[in-house]
Amino acid sequence: MQDELPEIAFAHIPVLGVEVVAGLSIASQGHYLDATVGGGGHSALILKAAEVSVLAIDQDDQALKAAQETLVEFGDRVQFQQSNFANFDPGETKFDGILADLGVSSAQFDMPSRGFSFRHTAPLDMRMDRRQDLTAADVINEWEEVNLANIFYTYGEERLSRRIARRIVEKRPFQTTTDLAEAIAYSVPPKYRYGRIHPATRVFQALRIAVNQELTALETFIDKAQHWLKPDGKIAIISFHSLEDRIVKHRFKESPLLKVLTKKPIVAQAEELQQNPRARSAKLRIAEHASVDNF
Repeated sequence: MQDELPEIAFAHIPVLGVEVVAGLSIASQGHYLDATVGGGGHSALILKAAEVSVLAIDQDDQALKAAQETLVEFGDRVQFQQSNFANFDPGETKFDGILADLGVSSAQFDMPSRGFSFRHTAPLDMRMDRRQDLTAADVINEWEEVNLANIFYTYGEERLSRRIARRIVEKRPFQTTTDLAEAIAYSVPPKYRYGRIHPATRVFQALRIAVNQELTALETFIDKAQHWLKPDGKIAIISFHSLEDRIVKHRFKESPLLKVLTKKPIVAQAEELQQNPRARSAKLRIAEHASVDNF
C-alpha cells in the first residue's frame, strides 16, 4: 500500500527561526548541533547567520535526505548523521549551540504513507525512524486495553480514554489510519464527535508519542546534551504541546549545569502565524551552559 500513496516533497518551514538564531547567539567559527534537522530550515538560517559549521542529525531518513538537498550549497560546513538525538554520541566534540525542534514535522504529517495523520487512508505506521520494529498498528492491535487507555490519557490527555480503548479492542484489528479514526469517532458521544477538533486527534498524538518514545527520548536528550556544550554555549528547544514543554522547563530549571535564559517560553508573533499557522503551538525555551560561579 505504501508505494501506491501519493507523496510530496519533504519541505520544512522553520518555526521561530529569527528567535532561534538570536537565542543561540550565532558566532563566527562556531560549531552547532541541529539535533532534529528535519528538512534543514533551521540549519540553513544558522549557516547563513555567520561562517559556522553545523552537525545535522535526524532519525528520519527521508528528512535527512531532504536536508542534504536543501543544505548542499553550504558544502563541508555541514555534516549529516542519522540518529535519534537521545542515542547520539558526539564523543569529545563540544558545541557552541544546540537546537532541537520537537515533535512531528509538517512534512511527516503531509506524507500519507507515514501514517501520522488520518486525513488520508494509510498504514498505521507513525515511526519516525523506519528502522525500528514497533509501529502504531502493533500498539493498537496487540496492547492490552488498560495500556491503551493509559497512553491515551497520559500522552493525549484524552478524558474519554477508557471508552475509546474499549471500542478499539472490540473492533480490532485495524490496518489503516482512517479505519481507526472512524472507530474512535463512533465510540464517543455525538457532541464530542462534532466538536472543534476531531475526536481521534488526541489518540493519534498519544500513539505517535508511544511508538517513538518521544518523552523518554526528550528527557534523555536534555540530560546528555547539557554536557555537549562549551562554556556559555546555548541550548534551544522548540516544543509543541504541554507535555514536552513541561519536561523542557523542569529539566532546564533543575540542571546544575544550565542557566535558564527564558523565564517564559518564546512564542510566534502575529506576522509568523499569518505565514505559518502551524507555529501557533510552538514554544521556545533557551538555556546557557554556565558554571555555578556564574549564577
